[in-house]
Amino acid sequence: MLLIMPTSVPIRTKRVYEAPEPADGTRILIDRLWPRGLAKADAGLAEWLKDVAPSDELRHWFGHDPSRFAEFTRRYRAELADKADDLDRLEALARKGPLTLVYAAHDAEHNNAQVLADVLRERLAHG
Repeated sequence: MLLIMPTSVPIRTKRVYEAPEPADGTRILIDRLWPRGLAKADAGLAEWLKDVAPSDELRHWFGHDPSRFAEFTRRYRAELADKADDLDRLEALARKGPLTLVYAAHDAEHNNAQVLADVLRERLAHG
C-alpha cells in the first residue's frame, strides 16, 4: 500500500481585517496588540495567542521595515525557541485541520505570521 503524504501543510496567514471564511479553519490572532478599530466579535477568532508574538523590543526594532526582515526572522526564530508550549499547541491545531494565523500588519510578506507559519510547517514536516 502506498501512503501519500499531503504536499502542503494546512497553515495559512491572513490579515485580521479580511472577512473570516469557512476555509480558514481555526483562526488564531498572533499579534501582541489587539488590532485597531476591530471589534472582537467581528474577528472570527478561536483564540488570541499573544505570547507567541515577537517581543515588544523586537517589534519596535523591526518597525515593519522590509530591509530588516531577514534579521527580524533570525531574531524572532530565536525567541520562538523559548515558546515550545505555544508551538506545540499551534502544531496540534494544524494537524486537526486548517489553521490560519491572523495578523494586523499591512505588509503580507514581511510579518511575524509568515515566520511563524514557516516554523510550524518545518515542525510538521519533521514531526
